[in-house]
Amino acid sequence: MSPINRRTLLAAAGTATAFGLLRFAPDAAATTGPSSYTPTWASVDQHPPAPTWFQDAKFGIYYHWGVFSVPAYGNEWYPRRMYISGDSCNTHHVNTYGSPTAWPYHNFINGANDKSGHFTQFAPKLVSAGGKFDPTAWAQLFKAAGAKFAGPVAEHHDGYSMWNSQANEWNSVRTGPKLDLVGLHGQAIRGQGLKFMCALHHAYHFNGYYDHVPAQSTTTLKKLYGQLGTTAENQLWYDKLREVIDGYQPDLIYQDFDLSRVTESQRLNFLSYYYNKAVSWNKDVVATYKDGLDNRGEVFDYERGGPAGLLTPYWETDDSISSSSWCYTNGIGYYAAKAILHSIIDRVSKGGTTILNIAPMADGTIPAGQQSILLTIGDYLGRFGESIYGTRAWSSYGEGPTKMGGGSFTGPKPGTPQDIRFTRSTDSKVLYATALGWQGGTMTVSTLTSSRLNLGTLVSAQLLNNVTGSYLTLPRPTQDSAGLHFTMPSATAPFNALAYVVKLTFSGPIPG
Repeated sequence: MSPINRRTLLAAAGTATAFGLLRFAPDAAATTGPSSYTPTWASVDQHPPAPTWFQDAKFGIYYHWGVFSVPAYGNEWYPRRMYISGDSCNTHHVNTYGSPTAWPYHNFINGANDKSGHFTQFAPKLVSAGGKFDPTAWAQLFKAAGAKFAGPVAEHHDGYSMWNSQANEWNSVRTGPKLDLVGLHGQAIRGQGLKFMCALHHAYHFNGYYDHVPAQSTTTLKKLYGQLGTTAENQLWYDKLREVIDGYQPDLIYQDFDLSRVTESQRLNFLSYYYNKAVSWNKDVVATYKDGLDNRGEVFDYERGGPAGLLTPYWETDDSISSSSWCYTNGIGYYAAKAILHSIIDRVSKGGTTILNIAPMADGTIPAGQQSILLTIGDYLGRFGESIYGTRAWSSYGEGPTKMGGGSFTGPKPGTPQDIRFTRSTDSKVLYATALGWQGGTMTVSTLTSSRLNLGTLVSAQLLNNVTGSYLTLPRPTQDSAGLHFTMPSATAPFNALAYVVKLTFSGPIPG
């Protein structure tokens, strides 16, 4: 594929991120909800969970990239699995590096030779310093993919902070790359006009991830391997979040599972602190959860899935570009772009947002296969995005033989031409019917019988054309007990697309 246009960050910016937290100017958007919060459920539950910008965005990108990317084996749980006798990661580690007792995980952070004598360390270098990591090119790719927000896994279960942490000496400024990676990402992503998110997975860090690691002898090693004790670990969990909030003003903070095992008082401290800071920044923020919070003030996340039908309140899913791993591994395979895109369309029709994970290589390279998938998604959203961005779910999500969703870990799958998904404009005057393939000379939507949709105020029926903002006018559709029938321009598709959108415009609210 053609390379992405690349440009390096300003040298001054690189220097700033190497020595301290970047500060970002507040957004212009006014904050909704209370003017202050206290660390109680009664207070934080008053926070509006899904602001307009988030409901409009529909699609974001994040990425599992860190120390665990260096072995490029198994998956992002390599730091845990390398210590479990009989696990394939343990066998690989022993053969490649040595016994975990003699060659522990922190060698990937501090740097050490593997058995072949090759120096191994998580130490990506900026393109401007002769390396392969270009955060600006990453952000340009995310924008080209159609994402409206993006950001890194700021810390995974392994306990390694990708920012200039004062609470955790195991971070990317003191070790390895000697760069404030979260700061670099934030500057580049916001530079493309996107919202900035940070994902924090450290609730499981001290709740079982390293339970096969032997007891450590020093305080610093106990900190890395989650052995400080319950009180200290819960405080560290909160301190890390507070640093990310103060330093980077994230528009969205995603958290992985096991929040329910974090002390409730610290969970409430986090929520009230984040929401109070957002008030001071004068912008609307999102906190997501899988457990331990609630959908009154936060947004529930389905991992690799979504509901089978319409669901309120507003929700999200995080899914990955690969079925085998969230981080880069040698030989990693990918879902087809068609399956990912159709799943995005399906989730939007049911009232949700998709955050898609990609898996960069340890040196900062985004593999060509992943770039191709993102650009394919972006090509579709660039042409037909009006049926996605800024829309809302209708009274029916759609129809068809392909069942998508039904819970977490259901994964993306492609639809068929008979699979239709609906969205509507925010003023409810436009109904979009998206077919996940070309039906032929006649497109039938069985849901839209006269008992479901009255055509009396229909102004126009149009097929979204191949060029953004252009349309092919369709004859007025006919309606009977079998549904609504559209006469299409031809039996074969007039242009190539992964889905085709019919736009029904009414003079008032969609009648039905």
